[in-house]
Amino acid sequence: MILDKQLANIFEPNLIKEIEALGEPKTYKEGDIIMDYDKHIRMMPFITKGTVKVLRKDENGKELLLYYLSSSESCSMAYSCCMEAKKSEVKAIAEDNVELIGIPHSKLDEWLCKYPSWKTYIMRSFNDRFNEMLRSIESIAFHKLDQRLVNYLKEKQRLTGSSIIKASHYLIADEMATSRVVISRLLKQLENDGKVILYRNEIKLLKAINE
Repeated sequence: MILDKQLANIFEPNLIKEIEALGEPKTYKEGDIIMDYDKHIRMMPFITKGTVKVLRKDENGKELLLYYLSSSESCSMAYSCCMEAKKSEVKAIAEDNVELIGIPHSKLDEWLCKYPSWKTYIMRSFNDRFNEMLRSIESIAFHKLDQRLVNYLKEKQRLTGSSIIKASHYLIADEMATSRVVISRLLKQLENDGKVILYRNEIKLLKAINE
C-alpha cells in the first residue's frame, strides 16, 4: 500500500513504513456507518480521502453533530476508546466515498513513545477536535439559528470544495438538532435574500452568502 505523499509532511519515514505494514485500508460509501454507539473500537481511523461526520446522542436519544473529519485527520474519540478499551460514545458516518487506514489499537500507545511526530499528531488532533466542539457549543448557546445555518452551509462548502450542498432539509435539521419545518423556513428566507438557490435535496450557495 502506498500512502499519499502528504503523509511525508506529518510523519517520519519509519512511522509511515509501519503504517503501511500494519494499517488496514478500508473503504466506505456515502452513508455507511464507520463507528457506532456502544460498539467496541478496535482501530483508530486515519482518513486519507473523503469526509466523515461524527455525531453524539443526548440523554433523550437526539443526535447532535460534533464535528467533521477530512483528509489526514482522525477521530480523537476513537483514540480514547481504543486506549481505554471502552465502547464508543459516538457515531461516525461517511459523508461521501471515504478511504481510511485503520491503525491497530495495540500500536497507539507504543508509537507515542517511539515517534515524536505521532505524539504531535495525536495532541494536535485532540486540540483541534476540542476547539471544534467548543465552537459548536458556543454556536448553540450564543448564535441565532439562522446564523448557525449559514455557518453550517459554509462548513459543508469548505469540506467539499463545492458550492452545491447535497443534503435534505430533514438531514440538516437532524444534524442541527431542530425541526425540518424551521430549517425549510430559514432556507427559504436565504433564497429570498439571494444567498442560496434551493433544489430538491440540493442547495446552491451564492456569493452573497459570504456578505
